[in-house]
Amino acid sequence: MNPTKRSLVAVVILVGALLALYQEHSLIAKTTIGLTLQGLAIALMLWARVTFGMRSFHATANPTAGGLVSTGPYRFWRHPIYAAVLLFVWTGVLSQHVMPTVITIALALLATAMSAVRIAAEEHLLRASMPEYAAYAQRTRRLVPFVF
Repeated sequence: MNPTKRSLVAVVILVGALLALYQEHSLIAKTTIGLTLQGLAIALMLWARVTFGMRSFHATANPTAGGLVSTGPYRFWRHPIYAAVLLFVWTGVLSQHVMPTVITIALALLATAMSAVRIAAEEHLLRASMPEYAAYAQRTRRLVPFVF
């Protein structure tokens, strides 16, 4: 399966996992610290979206015209929106006042795996279409600044 189709399947499954976590009442944190972290995740997502601009709202991985964005949060993260989604999801699952269930952990792991599929597809296409991406990837971490 090509990267574009793979990313579309991943986004559908990711959205399904998020909806299932919501249905399980495990997506929105129930602690003050959790809600604060989720607020920071939303702020990061908005900062990344504003920095990236309105040029891409594709369901599939699809590099858009306009060149590589390496300012704002993209200076520290290659994928700040996915980082924000994962922070939001895992904070929700782990901030429920009860131990997470096998189902909620499995859904969070599924969301993480589908984010990884999207990241791999996007990076494959970016490396093919933007020669400068390789140097950017060398100096910028994927999801955790200065770490990973």
